[in-house]
Parts: sequence; structure tokens; C-alpha cells
Amino acid sequence: MKAAPKTRKTSEGPRLSREDWLDAAFKAVVEGGFDNVRVLVLADKLGVTRGSFYWHFADHAELVSDLLKQWREYQREQDRIARSEIDPDPQKDLERLIDIALRHGGKDLEYMRFELALRGYGRRDAEVARMLVEVDQERMDMVIEKYMRLTKNDAQKSQELASLFYLAIVGSYQALSRPVNPPMIREYLKSIIANYLVQEQQAGKTRKK
Repeated sequence: MKAAPKTRKTSEGPRLSREDWLDAAFKAVVEGGFDNVRVLVLADKLGVTRGSFYWHFADHAELVSDLLKQWREYQREQDRIARSEIDPDPQKDLERLIDIALRHGGKDLEYMRFELALRGYGRRDAEVARMLVEVDQERMDMVIEKYMRLTKNDAQKSQELASLFYLAIVGSYQALSRPVNPPMIREYLKSIIANYLVQEQQAGKTRKK
């Protein structure tokens, strides 16, 4: 039985773009965390020598830095979309946000796994930790704004509900990113978050009238 042919490595020239390397690094993080981002391993997977990498990046640190910038820009764009698309009904608006946050499959699942890996990385890198604090605060501000509509401008309650909402969403990432999940896990998580943190609050407000 013949052995499978090895991937032939190309020359050192810029045949791969900077984006090709960033995509490969992103997938490596999704598959195994930031410790999985190693130049030689990426080069082997891409079928090139390390010379191709150094055509685009000074070193491994620059690759990781650019990868984080790319993720940050993606998150800013997603948050901008979430802020701009507002349902007139505050309850439906929050339920729509749950649906967006817990999208599961394809690129959405990859970004979910990337963020979980990034949070692990942030526990040992102060700069990443600071970036995540900024991201969390920006998202929290958006959720608070939406709860202010639901609670009729009750600032304290909006802050408390937004905190629980955000913790529930980030916690759900852990369940949704697993390789194997119970059937309908996404719908189950969506329903309990919506029930206790959105619909129940709306119902309570109605009963008080």
C-alpha cells in the first residue's frame, strides 16, 4: 500500500495573502485555542514554508495582534448592527437580541468558540483582558439601553437585568460551543433566557398597572 503523498511546499514568495494567514490562525484558535497558533504548524497546513509568513508578519506576536484587531472590528460591526436594528416593541427587541447572540452554526459557531478561547487567553494576558473589559462594557451599555425601554427608564433594574442577561448569554456560549449537544439546546437556552429575563419582567410590569 502506497503512503499518502505529502503536501508540497511552495516557494518563499507572497503567494498567500495576509488574510490567508489570519484565516488560518483564526481556525487554529477555534480548533485548539491560542496555544494552537504556531507558525510552523500553520505553514504546514497551508503547504508553504515559513518564509511566506515572514513576508507578511514580523513575528508571531504581530500575527496574534492583527488577529485580535480583526476580531475587534468584527465585534464592533456586529454591535453596530444590533444597536441600529430596533424593534418598536421592547420585549421583541430583547428577544431578537437573544436570537442574534445565540446563533449557532457556521461562522457564528466559529466566532463563539474563538471568543471563549480569547477569554481564556485574557486570563494570562493583561492587554487582552483590557480589550475584553471594553467589549463587555460596550455590549452591556447596549443591553442596558434596551432594558431601559422595557422597564420604563428604571436605571437600577435595567442594570441588574442587563447583568444577568449578559452573564446568561456568555454562559450559553459554553454549552453551544461543545462538539456534541442535546437536541434543541439552542432553543432551550433562548426560551429560558427570554422567559425569565424578558417576558416575566414584561408580565410583572403589566400586573402592577
